[in-house]
Amino acid sequence: MTDRITRKWWAVAIVVLALAGAMGVVSAVGEAQRTSASTDALPIGSDSAAALEMRDRLPEAEGSTAVVVFSKDSGTLTDADLTAVEGRVAQVPGAGRAPLQRSEDGTAALAIVPVDATDATDTAALVGDIREVVKADLPEGVTAQVTGPAAVQADLAAVFEGANTRLLIATASVVALLLVLTYRSPILWIFPLLVVGVADRLAAVVATHTLAAFSIVWDESTIGILSVLVFGAGTDYALLLISRYRDELRSHADRREAMALALRRTSEAVLSSAVTVVIGLLTLLLSLFPATRGLGLACAVGVVVAAAFVLLVLPAALVVFDRWIFWPRVPREGEAALADGHSLWRRVGDRVAAHPKRIISVTLVVLAVMAAGIAAIDTGLKPADQFLSKPEAIAASERLAQSFPAGSADPAVIVTTADPQSVATAAEDVPGIAGARIVKQAGGVAEVDAVIQAAPGSDEATDTVRSLRAALTQLPDSHVAGTEAVALDQAEASSRDRLVIFPIVLALVLLALGLLLRSVVAPLVLVSTVVATFLASVGASWWIFTKIFGFSGLDDSAPLFAFVFLVALGVDYNIFLVTRAREESRLHGSRQGMLRGLAATGGVITSAGILLAAVFAVLGVLPLVVLAQIGVIICVGVLLDTLVVRTLLVPAIAVVLGDRFWWPRRTHPSVSDRSATEDAAPAAPADADADADADADALTKVGTNS
Repeated sequence: MTDRITRKWWAVAIVVLALAGAMGVVSAVGEAQRTSASTDALPIGSDSAAALEMRDRLPEAEGSTAVVVFSKDSGTLTDADLTAVEGRVAQVPGAGRAPLQRSEDGTAALAIVPVDATDATDTAALVGDIREVVKADLPEGVTAQVTGPAAVQADLAAVFEGANTRLLIATASVVALLLVLTYRSPILWIFPLLVVGVADRLAAVVATHTLAAFSIVWDESTIGILSVLVFGAGTDYALLLISRYRDELRSHADRREAMALALRRTSEAVLSSAVTVVIGLLTLLLSLFPATRGLGLACAVGVVVAAAFVLLVLPAALVVFDRWIFWPRVPREGEAALADGHSLWRRVGDRVAAHPKRIISVTLVVLAVMAAGIAAIDTGLKPADQFLSKPEAIAASERLAQSFPAGSADPAVIVTTADPQSVATAAEDVPGIAGARIVKQAGGVAEVDAVIQAAPGSDEATDTVRSLRAALTQLPDSHVAGTEAVALDQAEASSRDRLVIFPIVLALVLLALGLLLRSVVAPLVLVSTVVATFLASVGASWWIFTKIFGFSGLDDSAPLFAFVFLVALGVDYNIFLVTRAREESRLHGSRQGMLRGLAATGGVITSAGILLAAVFAVLGVLPLVVLAQIGVIICVGVLLDTLVVRTLLVPAIAVVLGDRFWWPRRTHPSVSDRSATEDAAPAAPADADADADADADALTKVGTNS
C-alpha cells in the first residue's frame, strides 16, 4: 500500500482526486442544517427538560420572553416619563398592552414582552427590533435595556455570529506561523497546511451529516471546536510523518523509497494515536447533554478524516516534488539520522539517564504542587460571568435587581397538570419566592411563573429551586424550569458525567495502549502520567483564571472536555515516543532504545505540542468564558505533557524499569532483528550531526516564540 501511494502517477492521481473531490463535496453538499429544540441544552431526563417538554403542549409555547427595563440616571420616574415609556412599549411588535410594573423605589419600571420565535436566529432578530423601538425618543435621563431569556439567547447568538469563520482564520494563521518557524522553509509548510485545511472543511460536512443521520443535535460551538481539533491533530500527524521522511532521506537516494519507509514506520503510530483519540471522544456519547454527545461524535469523525488525509494525501503530495521542497535545509544522503546524532534531545536523554530517580522525584513534586490548586476550585459560573465582555442582557439584569426582586427578569417556570392555583399557592409558601402567577393554561397543562428573590446564580437561588421542587412533589406532574433550575440540573448532570466518563476513558485508553504495545506495565505508566498532567494543568489553570483573568468559577463542563481531550491527545505524544523507542530497542536494548527514541522524536513532538497548545488557545477569540477555560486548561496541559512529562518523566521511568517497562513483551534483540536493522540503516558519519542540532535549535526557538 505504501509503495503504491508513492509511485509517480499514483501519487499525482491521489492528490488531484482527493483534494478536488473533497472540495467538490464541500461545495456541492455543504454542512447539514442544524435543527434546534427547547431541550437541546438540557440534561436528558432532568426535571427542567420534563418541564419544557410538557410546556410544548401549550399554545405558542415555543416562544420566549424579553424584559424591558426602563430606568432613570438620577431621581425617580415621573408620570410624564411613565407615559412616554408606555408609548414606547406599545410600539413593540407583538407586545400588545404589556403591563408596566413600577419599582417600589420609583427609579425603574419593567415590561415583559413575548418573543414569538422558534430558533436563535429569529429570537436575535426580534430582540434587536425590540431594543431599537424601546430606545427611540425616550425622555431625557431615561434609558432602556432589554434582558430576560430571549435577550440572553440573542446575545449568546451574537457571540457566535461569524465566530466559526474567525476561529478558522485564527487557527489556520497560527498553524501556518508555527509550521514556518518549525521548518524554516518558505515552501514546505504549504503542503501540510493545504492538506489539513481541506480535511477540516470535509470533516465539517461529513460530521454534520453524520450527526443529522443519527438524529444527534449539535450547537453553535461544535464546528469551531471540530476545526481546532482537526487542525491540531492533523498537523501533529503531519509533523511526525514529515520528520520521519526527512530522516529517511538522509539514508536513501530515492525519495519514493524514503517516503514508503517513512509512511510504513509512521502509520502505526498515527493510526494508534487516531484510534485512541476517537475512542476517547466517543465516550462523550455517554453524556447526559445532547450537544456534548454531538461534539464527541463530530470530533471523532474529524480525527478519522484528518488521519486519512495525512496518511494518504500528504505522502503523495510530498513525493510529487523532489527534495527541494525542504529548501533551504535540504536533507542529503549520508547525513546522520536524528537518533545517531548528539542533538539537544539526545543530551537531555543522557542527563535523564544519569539521574533518573532524581528526575522522577523532582518532576512528581512539581506536578503535585501545580495540582494543589484543585483544592481551591469553585465550580459553576453565574449568568453574569459566562461572557468575557458583559452584554446588554446581563447589564440590564443587574440594573433590574437593584429595584426589583432579583429573579423578576427570569422567574422559575413551573409547568404542571395539577390545579394551577394550588401550584401558585404552594410556590408562594416556599421561602425565597417573592410571588407566583398563572401565565397560561390550556389542554390540561398550566404554566406558573415564580419570582425568586435571591440574586441569579447564587447559592440562595439554587436552594430556593430545590425547596420549590420539594414543595411541589405532592402535586402530580409538576416540573420546574427556568435559568436557575436549568443551572442546577446542568451542574448535577455534569457531576454525573464526570463520574461515569472519566473511568471509562481511562479504561478504554489503557486497553488500546495494551493492545498496541502488547505490554502491561508501559500502558499503566503512560496513563498514570497523563492523569498527573491533567490534575496539574487544572490546578495551575485555576490560579491563572482567578489571579490573571478574574474568573469567579470554573464552568461545570470544562473539566470533562479538558479531561477527554488531554487524555486522548496526551497519550498521542507518548505513543509517538514509545513506538519509536520500541523500534530502537530491538537493536539497542530498552535503555538505549528509549534514549534514541527521545532523540529521534523529541524535536517533532515538542513542535507538535507547542502547535497544539497554541491552536487550543485560539478558543479564546470567542467571548465565552467556558471556551476560554477549556482552551487554557488544554494549552497548559499539552505544554506540560510535551516539555516535562514526555521529555523527563516517562524516559526516566523507562530507564529505571529497563526491560520491565515492556513486560511481558520480549525486548532483547534477536539475531534476525539485529541483522535486519543493520541492513536497513547504514552507518552514519560520526561528525554528521550538524543538521540534527539545527533541528533542535529551530524547535527550541519555536517554543520560545510560542
